[in-house]
Amino acid sequence: MLIANWREVLKRAWSIRWIVLAGILSGIEVFLPFIDGYIPRGLFAALSAAATCAAFISRILVQKGPNDADQ
Repeated sequence: MLIANWREVLKRAWSIRWIVLAGILSGIEVFLPFIDGYIPRGLFAALSAAATCAAFISRILVQKGPNDADQ
């Protein structure tokens, strides 16, 4: 069951943003063999891992809600 304000969470939650970034970086890693030699191997995998860690951290930190001031 989804939370009541799931659309608002998708728009504002940093954990979601980091997860999307991790997915994009993982997708880029798939295409690296086509541009071999220009980008070090494992770079996007490492960046994806860092984004996943950031998502975990941002998920447990208090974030401003949609009705909080100073957004």
